[in-house]
Amino acid sequence: MRLLVLFLLSITNGLTFAQDYPTKPVRIIEPFGAGGGPDLVTRAISPKLSELWGQPVTVENHPGKGSTEAPALVAKSPPDGYTLLVNTSAQAYSAALVKTLPYDPLKDFIPVAPLTSQPYVLVAGKSSGITSVGELIAAAKAKPGELKFGSTGVGTGTHLGIEKFNLEAGIRAAHVPAQPADTIADVIANAVAGRITYMLAPIQLALVEIRAGNLRALGVTTTTRSALLPKVPTISEAGVPGFNHPIWYGVWVPAGTPAEVVDKLARDIARALAAPDVRDRLAKDGANPMSITQPEFARFVVSESENAARIAKAVGIKPQ
Repeated sequence: MRLLVLFLLSITNGLTFAQDYPTKPVRIIEPFGAGGGPDLVTRAISPKLSELWGQPVTVENHPGKGSTEAPALVAKSPPDGYTLLVNTSAQAYSAALVKTLPYDPLKDFIPVAPLTSQPYVLVAGKSSGITSVGELIAAAKAKPGELKFGSTGVGTGTHLGIEKFNLEAGIRAAHVPAQPADTIADVIANAVAGRITYMLAPIQLALVEIRAGNLRALGVTTTTRSALLPKVPTISEAGVPGFNHPIWYGVWVPAGTPAEVVDKLARDIARALAAPDVRDRLAKDGANPMSITQPEFARFVVSESENAARIAKAVGIKPQ
């Protein structure tokens, strides 16, 4: 009987905590810096969450260390729902590709909710002379292993996406990952300067250089074209049939966060994403809100990690 009473009390206390949550400011931490995709999406939903909760919701940018500084910070935070991580698909991919992380991307976090999905754009520097996906494939086949592609680091979406492209296009090239202190802007600068031949970039961050003519947009990585680059074909249209590699963003909390809090966060994030003003703002950045439940998102993250492992095995990437 005593155990039953304690069990019922624990349930009651958990429900009360979830009903009261949040009772103080909530921090959302993202790893790519101001102006990046995760930052733009987070700042679109944070005012709506603040409105729903009646509490300040602050967004903190923690770029650096190959985009691992922010997840490491959140992993060490109290599991109480007051420190959230917004990250890209790299949170799932790195579990399969990077073994030297100061945290476990799957075990140390609980997936809460998806945010948005959007395409990358495959770009080549102007100095390369490459103007289409077909030309890129031909150049790579003419010089196997000699062309260089850049990424924001081993295990990131930009890395895995190019490896997937190379695999499906039947080409080989040399990987030039970003240095620990580099940002996506630095990788884009390497493409502009000709230090790398090609890369995947979030469209919002590459637009200025594309419009200036310093980067050539070869194709987008989803099965439909982007409203931000309507004249640019999909990679599938441009010569690699069926290619699909969107970048997606989601929210995680530290492992051990009460299930009731996770459920409340998932429901309220979905409400924020469904708000017409939020959807309009996201559409201007080429982002499409995702709508799946918390358990579905948790399964999706595991599936994405398993897909990354399969690609890594197929192209011979050894976890680092």
